[in-house]
Amino acid sequence: MRTLVRDLAGQIDQSVTVKGWLHKIRKLGGLNFINLRDRSGLVQVLIQDEVEAEKLRGLQIGTVLSITAKAVKDERAPGGVELHEPAIEVMVPVTDVPPIEIDKPIDHKAENFDTLFEHRPLNLRNLQEQKIFRVRALINQLIREYLVDNEFVEIQTPKLLAGATEGGAEAFKLDYFGQEATLAQSPQLYKQMLVGAFERVFEIGPAFRAEPSMTTRHLAESTMLDIEMGFIESHDDVLKITEGLVNFVIGKLWDNNEQLLKSLNATRPVLSESFPRISVAQVHELYSKDTGEDTTKEKDLSPAEERFISDWSKQQKGSEALFVTDFPIEAMKFYHRKNPDQDTVMWADLLFRGLEIATAPERENSYAKMIEQMKAAGLDPEHPGYKYYLTAFKYGLPPHGGFGFGIDRFVQKIIGLSSVKEAVLFPRDINRLAP
Repeated sequence: MRTLVRDLAGQIDQSVTVKGWLHKIRKLGGLNFINLRDRSGLVQVLIQDEVEAEKLRGLQIGTVLSITAKAVKDERAPGGVELHEPAIEVMVPVTDVPPIEIDKPIDHKAENFDTLFEHRPLNLRNLQEQKIFRVRALINQLIREYLVDNEFVEIQTPKLLAGATEGGAEAFKLDYFGQEATLAQSPQLYKQMLVGAFERVFEIGPAFRAEPSMTTRHLAESTMLDIEMGFIESHDDVLKITEGLVNFVIGKLWDNNEQLLKSLNATRPVLSESFPRISVAQVHELYSKDTGEDTTKEKDLSPAEERFISDWSKQQKGSEALFVTDFPIEAMKFYHRKNPDQDTVMWADLLFRGLEIATAPERENSYAKMIEQMKAAGLDPEHPGYKYYLTAFKYGLPPHGGFGFGIDRFVQKIIGLSSVKEAVLFPRDINRLAP
């Protein structure tokens, strides 16, 4: 029966069988040591028998092994256990020298990204590199826990759409059996439709944007958390569920995984229970006054302004997360609700550690106003991509709102990575379509 490395400490002085990959070979005097890696960690194996050592001659890192040996307590060894008197079975031999050394630190400098991603199938075998994606998996798990506890139903929506139904030029177009289709930029239209069925829904899935950008914050394919909730009393309900989610995920993540996060040099975020709220106009005013650069006529924030106001929030309000509110009408999407009291939109962006993480608006739920706003945006309500969407409004949608939340960016900022690409297993940008 196979024993995982993490369970060896409970089987001292017993015969055990471990299975995994040859991770490292080391010779010390006349002794041979190897490290074997399985999904739970590393164990050191002492090989003194020449017959057993000969079985590894010419084999490289990555060789798949089954080893039956005696578990011996040794505080100097990884996990405090060393395996002695091994009987080695080579399950899958590897004879080619690997192009990278997986037992060495992986270089995450920007100039080495091509090498990092070109050898992704191998460098993900590096235990430190794996930690990034173990943290990511925990974040996704906690997101689901919070939303399910708040009565959201998880959904999966199509990623092949009948045209760029959200508008804009950032859609990937493709032939779909003779028709033009696009890859979904978000599940926006579907999640609104489904408010009419389930009231509260969420999805974690891919989103595609054909942005010709090579910045540290953009990807052609990203993973988004999208939620939509019906019967809201005001836009404030959307913001409260957003800040509740962030506080829950970060609090639980750090409370239960502090050593893992510290091993990645991550620092615990400073958050307030209710995030500070500041209008776009106020951000422009503060930034312009501080830098001398006039941004007061801009409809959105620049990356420099996002970093500036995030630093301001941390220093002045004690929170590394904040909402930027009251976006001007010129910036609105056709499905946003206008603020009836002023020339702004019921929309807020969530900034976290200097980066926009989520867009959280209230939606227009009136069928007549939706038709009006679509036409004003230059969209055709008769387009087949809108037919079923508008049906949901025609037959009754309550006041609702939600957000699109960037999982990749959230992981990046929680850990403290320099680029969003580092938080993605196999990133896609304008230059990379493989592996």
